[in-house]
Amino acid sequence: MIVIDDTAVRALYPMSRAIEDMRAAFLLYSSGRASQPRRVMTPGEGSGEVLAAMPAYLPPPAPSGTSADSGTPATPGAPATPGTGDMSGADLAGFGLKAIAVQPANPARGLDPHPGVVLLLDADTCAPEALVDATSITLIRTAAASAVATDLLAAPDADVLAVLGTGAQARSHVESLCLVRPCREIRVWGRTPGHARAFAEDCRKILAGSGRHTSVVTFPDAAEAAAGAGLICTVTAASEPVLDVAAVAPGAHINAVGAVFPSRRELTSALVARSTVFTDSRDSALAEAGDLLVPIREGIIGEEHLRAEIGEVLLGTVRGRTSAREITVFASLGLAVQDVVAARSVLRRARAEGAGTEVRLSADPLRARTPR
Repeated sequence: MIVIDDTAVRALYPMSRAIEDMRAAFLLYSSGRASQPRRVMTPGEGSGEVLAAMPAYLPPPAPSGTSADSGTPATPGAPATPGTGDMSGADLAGFGLKAIAVQPANPARGLDPHPGVVLLLDADTCAPEALVDATSITLIRTAAASAVATDLLAAPDADVLAVLGTGAQARSHVESLCLVRPCREIRVWGRTPGHARAFAEDCRKILAGSGRHTSVVTFPDAAEAAAGAGLICTVTAASEPVLDVAAVAPGAHINAVGAVFPSRRELTSALVARSTVFTDSRDSALAEAGDLLVPIREGIIGEEHLRAEIGEVLLGTVRGRTSAREITVFASLGLAVQDVVAARSVLRRARAEGAGTEVRLSADPLRARTPR
């Protein structure tokens, strides 16, 4: 088994590769080819302490002559579905499981609040094949998924990005979104002014080698930061809304990333009602996304307000943006399929470059294959 740590993941997994992988993951999930149950959340005794278990299965390549994304006969002369890349290879098939915790006390200890691992099993034997750091995988794949949604839904000329939140996801989202839109201005807001200033300086460093002339400005108020922005990312740990409809310009696209529990939300009910909402998993969103569930409970919207999964838009079965003035929202929950696709992509490159650390769980291969 190969163990791949945080440093190796970051070195092996560029954001541009992750964006292509997330297109493939959205397609695998929404086409029904990948298997993924809803994640299991196990609370601990501490406030906000929880362990999430997220299993998934990636299928082997589709038979020759069928669409790799739907399993149906391919249409002669039809263009390839965008973003599928080489993610249907046999070396990417098999079971995977992400186990990741939320520990709110960790930042005060100088530790990441979301520690965990992604376990990959061999496609044939189901023996443990790799153990990959989940913190870095989650950080990269979440921002890459938002970039896919942004590329599909945001106005082509959207070039002002407002980032509400200053944590690690804020940093990765600046990197990913600047790969799909020509950001000429980045607006930063955070509850702690010192953190906002530090994040703004990080943004300048991220963009220093891009060749772009991008200004980075901090704002004391979230509404001021969002006003007039064509792209907005909410990447906070807020339990109550930080963004209202009055602050959002017609035609804006919002990636709502921080609220992944039924009781937490970043957007007001009025903003959600005014917007067209997309998500990664319809099933997960209607069970876990507080940004949707709160206005549903209030009777302001119904479940049908959720237009589609991003994978359905990629497949062409549902339209994305329909007008220049439409506000679109990507309610991001995160998919186990995304984690497994990302981890297998990292494993593929680790093998090619001789990276990672080999460990042996059993000295006797026969005993490892014998159930007890």
